[in-house]
Amino acid sequence: MSTFPPCPQCQSAFTYDDGSQLVCPECGHEWQPGASAAAEDTALVVKDASGNLLADGDSVTVAKDLKIKGSSQVVKVGTKVKNIRLVEGDHNIDCKIDGIGPMKLKSEFVKKA
Repeated sequence: MSTFPPCPQCQSAFTYDDGSQLVCPECGHEWQPGASAAAEDTALVVKDASGNLLADGDSVTVAKDLKIKGSSQVVKVGTKVKNIRLVEGDHNIDCKIDGIGPMKLKSEFVKKA
């Protein structure tokens, strides 16, 4: 029996071979066995409140009422935000919310839709 390397994203030991790729059954990550690890480490990894991986263009829903600093407005629970963009930093989601405008959100307060 052949042993495969652990998943580069979640470090799961349960990886398996699927033709020319290796696959992690826990997080769903797929990669080439000879691919450089440095290229994968540079990718921005952002997870929502439930632990799901987020990507540019995803839609998310707000999981908690969020007060907007310097305003009396509130982003309500269940507000759907379409076409997000991931950025570096503490507030790692850049988006436009209908009725409010452009703003940055923390990924820990959203869930993938």
